[in-house]
Parts: sequence; C-alpha cells; structure tokens
Amino acid sequence: MSTTTSKTNKCKICRRAGIKLFLKGERCNSQKCAMIKRPYPPGMKGTRKTRGISEYVKELKEKQKLKNWYNLSETQFANYVKESLAMSRRPSARSTNQDAASILIRKLENRLDNMVFRFGFASSRPLARQMISHGHFFVNGKPVNIPSLQTKQGDKIRIRPNSSKTKYFKDIIPELKKKQIVSWLKFNADKLEGEVVSSPVLEEIAPPVEISAAFEYYSR
Repeated sequence: MSTTTSKTNKCKICRRAGIKLFLKGERCNSQKCAMIKRPYPPGMKGTRKTRGISEYVKELKEKQKLKNWYNLSETQFANYVKESLAMSRRPSARSTNQDAASILIRKLENRLDNMVFRFGFASSRPLARQMISHGHFFVNGKPVNIPSLQTKQGDKIRIRPNSSKTKYFKDIIPELKKKQIVSWLKFNADKLEGEVVSSPVLEEIAPPVEISAAFEYYSR
C-alpha cells in the first residue's frame, strides 16, 4: 500500500524539522532514511552555519513539527489547538488539572488514524489514514472510513474481515502479535483487535516538540 504524498516530499519535511517524524514507516528505521544520508535542511550543503532564529520562527518550527508528526493539514491542526485552548479554560478542566497541552495531545492521539498506527496495523500515520479511507477497518463492529474519528475508552478496532485476507495484512500479523504498545491501549492477538482502555498519557508519548511554542504561535 502506498501513500499519496511522495517519498521525497516526506523526507524533506523531516530534514526541515531537524528530526525524524517517521512519515515513511519502515524506511525511517533503515539506513535509507534521509536524516541519516543528509541530516541538514533542504537547500543547504553539509554544515553551513545558520543565523540565530527569532522567537516567531522557533514557534513556527515547533508547530510544524507537531502538525507533521500527526500528519495533519494546517486547518485541521489549528482547529485542534483552538479547541484545546477553549476547553482548558472551562471550570471542569481546571478542577481536574487538564492543561491545553494535555487536552491537545489527547485529541490527536484519539484520532482513528493514530490508533491504527499505534496498534501496528500501519507503519506510519499517512499510511494509516489512507487505509482507513479505503475502508479496511471496523470500529465496534461497524465499518468506518473517517481517519479523524475521535475514539474513546472502550472502543474496539479491528481489520475488516475481507481486508484481513490480503497479502499486506497476512504479512504483518507476526509483527502485530509481538508489538509493544502504549499503556492506554490493549491488543488481543487472537482476534487481531485493539481496544482503547484509558486516556493517553502526555508524559509517555513525549512528542519531540515544545508544545507550548505551538500554542504561542496561534496566540499571536
């Protein structure tokens, strides 16, 4: 299964961010990874020195990292940030010590495409999004083709029966049964079914960004 964005463009996103965002699945863990071959921004050669960056540019870079980490469009990501800020100001959020960063990460992690990636059904979030759009998964026994669907505690995600017979899924079953997943998810290897058992934990995810900078960017 291939993704809709070219390999070159995805590699440039990581090089521009200065970190691996794992947008190409298994390739990112191999010696073919562009961050190993050319660990500098596109358009630069080797170790050319760069000038200090402004606070605005820093906030922009951090925002871009998180947006690309979860494979979102600018509009999608901006909406999540604004919703998280609004929710964090509610009395219910304050009483439970839910800050904007925790709320944002919870929203991003609960997306169905992220869940498909976390369970190991797809090697990258872009691929997970494509697979969901093509109707390869059931949520609570019903077919779903909306990558942005917000999952919740108790939801069960599994491969659609017809899809499980394809070569792709047959090939990844051994890896699925061995995969280590995050604490808020559970995987039933016999049923090849994943379940959401609790809320995502920001400290366990540890995204490679300064989340507060992303909020500052949209507060300007």
